[in-house]
Formats: sequence, structure tokens, C-alpha cells
Amino acid sequence: MLTLFFVDDLPTEVGSHYEFGSEDAHHAIKVLRISVGEIFNLSDGNGAWSRVCVDGVNKKSMTVKVLESGFEEALEEQFTIIQAIPKGDRIKESIEMSTEGGADRIVMWKAARSIGRADEKIEKLQQTAREASKQSRRFRIPAVSGVATTENIVDEIAKSDLALVFHESATMKLSQVAVPGAKKVIAIIGPEGGLTDEEIDTFAAAGAKVVHMGRPVLRSAHAGLAALAAVNTALSVW
Repeated sequence: MLTLFFVDDLPTEVGSHYEFGSEDAHHAIKVLRISVGEIFNLSDGNGAWSRVCVDGVNKKSMTVKVLESGFEEALEEQFTIIQAIPKGDRIKESIEMSTEGGADRIVMWKAARSIGRADEKIEKLQQTAREASKQSRRFRIPAVSGVATTENIVDEIAKSDLALVFHESATMKLSQVAVPGAKKVIAIIGPEGGLTDEEIDTFAAAGAKVVHMGRPVLRSAHAGLAALAAVNTALSVW
């Protein structure tokens, strides 16, 4: 699969030339060793993309020619991960994994037992989602927002077609939940210390389904990817 980079001023006219000169271009030249004649993709991060061929390489920039251009429509199903803020570097890890799993939105949530902080990191976490989108060849970068309160999450549940709370104490399997036709899906992931009984009861009362994903208990940062995989399969998206 072709390497992907994001640019704000995406060239879309076939046959036109474009000066690719961002930090990504420098990385492409110095690290990836992309040279004249090689082909890769550019995208604006909102679905538009162009396939380009390198015409010339300088120290920190390259000239490319647009070979093809198109637009990737968003899926009918929209997935939101509500991620209780993990501690330390696992915040970044959670964003990376949810992005690679296909999340359209990632909402950082200050759960009762959240240890980490994300108040001043949302811009950096959006950049993490951008980098993970390049790695997973996504033409659409998920939006990262927060920091949300439990009351905000209740509002999110009300706007969804299907809201799932993943917890090890649940008696219902995800496979037992009726999901056909759901278009707006949210998955609520608790912190390392687990959800409180009050949080579970609050979300259930708001209409969320409390489910588990099997016997193994996943790290908070990893659970979003597992949830996305399970729900995408259940909805036949994958």
C-alpha cells in the first residue's frame, strides 16, 4: 500500500505540479529515502486524496505531479470512542489504537477513577491521531475532543443509536446485543481502576448496554481497538 502524507493545500488537478515541503517531506526524503519516480498518496485528512509521482527532490522538499485524485466518502456507520483518560503515555497509545481501529471521534473522558490528565494535551492528541492515520493509511483523520464530564457522556448516549459500556462484571456478551441498523455507535471505555457502580448505573439508565468482550481484561488503552473490531464485525463493516 502506498505511503500517505497529509497536506492542507491538497493538489487535485491531474497533471498539475505541487511543491511538497513540510516536515513530512523532509521525513520522506531523509528517512524513507523517497526518490524521483516513486509514487505515494497525499490527503487533506477529510476524505480527499491525490496520487502523486515524484518529479524532483531537493534537500527539504520535493516536486510531485498529480496522477489521480478522488474522494473517499465516510462510512454510514460512525464510531465514537469515549476513552476514560489513561495514565502517562497510555493516553497517546489509546489514541493511536482507536485511530487504527477506525474511530471517527475520540472523546477523552474524566472518569471518577481516571489518574491521567488530558486537559492541556488535546492539540497534541489530535496530532497523534494524524500520525496514526498516516500509519494506517486513512484518508480521514478522527476528531479528538475533551475533556468530557460524565454528564457530557450521558448526552452522547442520548444522541446515539447504540451505546456500549464495556465492563468485566457485565453478564451480557457483545454478541448478544442486537446491533443491525445502528449508524451512530459509541463505545465507553473505563480507566485502569475500572468504572464505578454509579457510572455504570448512570450510563445504563441513559440507555447504554453494559457488555463484556470475553474473559481477558484488557488495558484501558487497548480496549477501544478491541471494541471497534468487535462492533465493526457485528455490523458487517469488516
